[in-house]
Amino acid sequence: MSALEGVRVLDMTHVQSGPSATQILAWLGADVVKLEAPTGDITRRQLRDLDDADSLYFTMLNCNKRSITLNMKSDEGKEMFTELVASSDVLVENFGPGTVDRMGFTWDRLRELNPRLIYASIKGFGDGPYTHYKAYEVVAQAMGGSMSTTGFEEGPPLATGAQIGDSGTGIHTVAGILAALFQRERTDRGQRVSVAMQHAVLNLCRVKLRDQQRLAHGPLDEYPNDSFGAEVPRSGNASGGGQPGWALRCSPGGPNDYIYVIVQPQGWAPIARLIGRPELAEDPDWATPEARLSKLDKMFGMIEEWSAHHGKWDVLASLNAHGIPCGPILSTRELIEDASLADNGMIVTVDHPERGAFTTVGCPIKLSESPVAVRRSPLLGEHNGEVYQERLGIDADRLTALKANGVI
Repeated sequence: MSALEGVRVLDMTHVQSGPSATQILAWLGADVVKLEAPTGDITRRQLRDLDDADSLYFTMLNCNKRSITLNMKSDEGKEMFTELVASSDVLVENFGPGTVDRMGFTWDRLRELNPRLIYASIKGFGDGPYTHYKAYEVVAQAMGGSMSTTGFEEGPPLATGAQIGDSGTGIHTVAGILAALFQRERTDRGQRVSVAMQHAVLNLCRVKLRDQQRLAHGPLDEYPNDSFGAEVPRSGNASGGGQPGWALRCSPGGPNDYIYVIVQPQGWAPIARLIGRPELAEDPDWATPEARLSKLDKMFGMIEEWSAHHGKWDVLASLNAHGIPCGPILSTRELIEDASLADNGMIVTVDHPERGAFTTVGCPIKLSESPVAVRRSPLLGEHNGEVYQERLGIDADRLTALKANGVI
């Protein structure tokens, strides 16, 4: 059986932060029913590569779900929604603040309909002056600490390509939902789960808050920066940890012909031999981490003089033969073609009735007793018949009338 088999999730999310969370719940075996307006999730049409098919934006965030449509502005639609809530374990939404309340479904009302309901909300910000600000991926990065600490010292703040504001918030939301489900087993009561995108990004930036406090006691020696002010600076590709690291150019010099190398104390001697400078292993100016700390730029420059003459996969093999932590910079093309990721179920091909086969990511959470099979995303309203029959007992004639009246 699947880990979350029998858990019913009513998914009112859209775009990325919410759908990324509910997709993980679906991968783990929950019955996730995506409730959409009759016009559908906006991302079905965003960034389309095929004119008459759901976009990859939608399909890659909504696998393993069922789709129903419902007009929540109609009285009959609201009544049907109350019945869906009563038969659900989890409700997830990421509308703007107060949207669900204005529909007539406050937390108190939802709890009245179903005392065991877990109601998860994703918002841009917590309570306070930012509550009603609109939030997007990079806005969350900007206000959560990521952008101010990403980039090079003399350059502008930079966004990371990883979707830490949206999908990062989604995985935090999954953790909250699972905790609430576990607690419900002991209390038989549901609860509210709230996650803010700014807060999720901040949680992922905690080492930078660590360094902000360390600044009170002097410069951050492991950073490559020449000077320090009152705030943690942008530090390029520095590792941010106790062991120095940097991205080094490899042959033939393309945009992703780099390898990231960590220099641990025990790794210096083999590195010195590999780069043709074995004497540096004993040279007091280079032999110890303390001696190298003030000239990390020169140290990595010497290593790059060697790596620049070799392909990144050859450099990877040479360094790994000596147990030196490193990793090639993998492009999106290399990732999608990586056989090991396919073997691990992280790059999967899924058939879709409108767009044909497409490639997506698989579930990163591996459970030995309940492996995940990735299934395609649903077409809009594809499961109206079966869900409304299962949950609400609605027959085919009434479904036809509901569709004619614009309720579904």
